[in-house]
Amino acid sequence: MDIRLLVLRTGDTKRLADFYSLFGLTFDYHKHGNSPFHYSAAIGQSVLEIYPLTKSQAEADKNLRLGFSIDNFDQMVVALKELQIPFSLEPTQTDFGFMAIISDPDERKIELYKK
Repeated sequence: MDIRLLVLRTGDTKRLADFYSLFGLTFDYHKHGNSPFHYSAAIGQSVLEIYPLTKSQAEADKNLRLGFSIDNFDQMVVALKELQIPFSLEPTQTDFGFMAIISDPDERKIELYKK
């Protein structure tokens, strides 16, 4: 089994797409049929889409946790700190690998792993 699609919902699609673009993702802005305009980027064989909140959502789900392995880990940590992105876990060796934890603009925890 492979993950083919991951959809994040947010109150500010552009802000969230800009945030994830920091990791090298290139987003397209489009819509399918009657769907709302949204952002979409490929991550290997998977697609990350950023949609606006549904009418029944007051805020984004903060419980979803994502993890990405990145090639330029050390440079990314420096860049994120320069942008004043808060770290809930500074870069450290863990049982799962060398990693750091930050939060996206909707306060989802993002695990960053050194490749």
